[in-house]
Amino acid sequence: MRDDVQALLACPHCGGSFTSRPAGLLCSSGHAFDIARQGYVSLLTGARRAGDGDTAAMVAERARFLEAGHYAPISAAVAESATGTALLDIGAGPGHHLARVLDALPGSVGVALDVSKYAARRAAKAHPAIGSAVADAWHGLPVRSGAISTVLDVFSPRNAAEMHRVLQPGGRLVVVVPGPDHLAELVAQLGLLGVDRRKRERLDEQLGELFEPVAEREVGFRMRLDRDAAAALVGMGPNAFHGSGQAAREQLAAAAEPVEVTADVRVHVFARR
Repeated sequence: MRDDVQALLACPHCGGSFTSRPAGLLCSSGHAFDIARQGYVSLLTGARRAGDGDTAAMVAERARFLEAGHYAPISAAVAESATGTALLDIGAGPGHHLARVLDALPGSVGVALDVSKYAARRAAKAHPAIGSAVADAWHGLPVRSGAISTVLDVFSPRNAAEMHRVLQPGGRLVVVVPGPDHLAELVAQLGLLGVDRRKRERLDEQLGELFEPVAEREVGFRMRLDRDAAAALVGMGPNAFHGSGQAAREQLAAAAEPVEVTADVRVHVFARR
């Protein structure tokens, strides 16, 4: 792991800084963490395991879908909203969005965090400037206080207090949430999970005390997908954990191509209060 990425991390047990050791990290209090041969480090604490979260199949489908460029407008909007040289992506998945941000900010480095070891494996190889770690956002971020210039949160859980802690004064938080028409065709035709109509209200409730809204951008576009890409879109998200997910994939196997789907998201930019 690069030294400039390692310098952003903190021990999940004591908050101490890390130094390198053969094949791993060692904190100032002596807590040691091995770097897996796939290039990521597990900084989990408590009962969570590195195999929790998205499965290998879900991560593979997400990577395939994103690498095909179907969500390129979303990645571009996120990259345009980020700033600074130290990035943190919470719930980074395979690291695709973070990699696009790093491409847009030469000289910057990024930390990709995800509770799934399968996601962490892919994120570790998504960009040379990424350091990848397995961590549970709800149990504290293994990142130094005030070390991050921009936090990214793309369709991921939001621990407002921890995001506020790790950001520099005046740092940015970029949050992507689905809009009311996101994947509307698939929701209607396949019985998938719909979008919470109180999404914006809930976002304000979560973040309002610690973050000041700076900008909001609507990103909407139509996708013309083949059956495999449409199935990947279903399989890479929360529907994969529900019984409707498998039924939807079976229906898509017989669908006419192209499968037309609406992407509708909101990119919210906040400043740390």
